[in-house]
Amino acid sequence: MRICYIAYPNSLRLRSANAVQTHATLRALKALAPETLAIVPRVEGGPSAFDGLALHLPRIAIGRLSRLYRSTLWYYAERSVYAWLALAVLLWLRLARRQRYDVIYVREVICALWLALLAPALTGAQVVYEVHDLETRNPSRAKERWVQPVVHLIDRLALTRPAALTSLTGAFRDLLAALGIRNSRQVAVLPDAYDDERYIPQARDAARQALGLPDAPTVVYAGLTFAYRGLDLLLDAVADTPAVHFILVGGRDQERAALADQAQRLGIAGRVTFAGPQPQERVPLYLAAADLLVIPDTVTDVTASPLKLFEYMAMERAVICPDLPALREITGGDGALHVPRSDSAALAGAIRALLNDPLRREELAARGRTRVLPHTYTQRAARLLAVCTRVAESGREAVVHDV
Repeated sequence: MRICYIAYPNSLRLRSANAVQTHATLRALKALAPETLAIVPRVEGGPSAFDGLALHLPRIAIGRLSRLYRSTLWYYAERSVYAWLALAVLLWLRLARRQRYDVIYVREVICALWLALLAPALTGAQVVYEVHDLETRNPSRAKERWVQPVVHLIDRLALTRPAALTSLTGAFRDLLAALGIRNSRQVAVLPDAYDDERYIPQARDAARQALGLPDAPTVVYAGLTFAYRGLDLLLDAVADTPAVHFILVGGRDQERAALADQAQRLGIAGRVTFAGPQPQERVPLYLAAADLLVIPDTVTDVTASPLKLFEYMAMERAVICPDLPALREITGGDGALHVPRSDSAALAGAIRALLNDPLRREELAARGRTRVLPHTYTQRAARLLAVCTRVAESGREAVVHDV
């Protein structure tokens, strides 16, 4: 059974969660199934973290035409061309090299649409689509009024034509079933994961010493971007929590500048450290230095499976996060302290309560570590491989929910 894994990471240098998850999953998958063919676009110049791991196809940068007419339709066209190029590669491999792939695993909606429509007939491969949300719910979707029927059609075809789907959360799988889009028996839940070679518990004092941090109650947030993650709420909560040292790791220049202005207005600038983007191998050191790790909000709800939640829990530190069913699937409800969404007062209260209760922090941290242990990238890749094997054996009749 041979798999072709087709993705569209928006950074070849792992500057987005999308790219990090794709790279780590691929690395683990190829360790288990070395004959896997991975295909990604050459979205930027310079070195690529995917060199030696994936075949790079040229990016036909149609999306740049949005400078002339601002519309996501240009990006739909760009990704359609990429899907056709990937399909051409697979067809050439089958005809010229006699290399046939049984399953195409794809994690981008436009690519999933075209491959599900064309690949079975042209290449003989079944398609599995890793769906991250409905396109009709995507904030970046095409907004033109006349295009809305097309956006709905994209969802209908991309979600119903593949032989099976994988979802990051059971909550989203259940939503698809409730909407009558896809039988839950044909949707496997594959949550995000963490790198168990990198995110390993470390001594707090040693981490603080290595980073030159003061010995004070410390709250940390780490993320590649801060947009739509509720960091303003977290600063409000820190303002209501005296003596706390707050560290933000990552973020873009403009995002950090806006939060620095807010910290100045709140009178807490002296208690907030903007560590900026850090090499991936250094991020665990900041997490280890924390008393608390916080996720103030998520971009989505039923599809929420943030990488940072897995990484936080793996570091064996107490975690505070929003009270969402999708997050409780990972924490089990007792592997983190859940607070009402968008409630800075509740967030501040949770921070104060845990900082004043070291024993409860230790209990949460230990339970969180236990809950996250099954969610390594190796285990995720093994489940992905099991889904593809089931589809290769049973085609469109495959039942994958129990994989």
